[in-house]
Amino acid sequence: MPPDHMPDDMKSGPSGADLHYRALERLYDSAPINDVFASKLEIPAEGRSRLTFTVDEAVFHAAGAAHGTIYFKMLDDAAFYAANTMATDRFLLTTSFNLHFTKPVRAGKVIAEGRWVSGKRRVFVAEARLVDSEGDEIGRGTGTFMRSRIALSGLPGYSAVG
Repeated sequence: MPPDHMPDDMKSGPSGADLHYRALERLYDSAPINDVFASKLEIPAEGRSRLTFTVDEAVFHAAGAAHGTIYFKMLDDAAFYAANTMATDRFLLTTSFNLHFTKPVRAGKVIAEGRWVSGKRRVFVAEARLVDSEGDEIGRGTGTFMRSRIALSGLPGYSAVG
């Protein structure tokens, strides 16, 4: 059964959640910042997200590995979208984020896995981890996200239908 706070046009049948997930994926694709980073968002289930990034020299610091900003981008996006699966009516905003670097990444495919931890009304907590192409964890983080006044349905990239 769809959540009570889900917009009426997304409550029809068991596919309401899937419609929301696909709309969030389209929202991610529509963000101009994602033209800078080679990445793809997938939302497999409520409270989960998976982003695939390609890291290359364009995001390196002077010592030849990915700059911390790319770690933050990947972790924040994965945690954010995992949390926003729980809020079908409003865009969430990141209010805090803690991250830990565990291994430098030089180039290749990186997977960011996001997981909702708690919260369903105003404040949400989600975590994410980064795994490199060798299967090693290269970073992890936990974020706090707050429901904004911005309706998802009012955002140009978000739509209930593909």
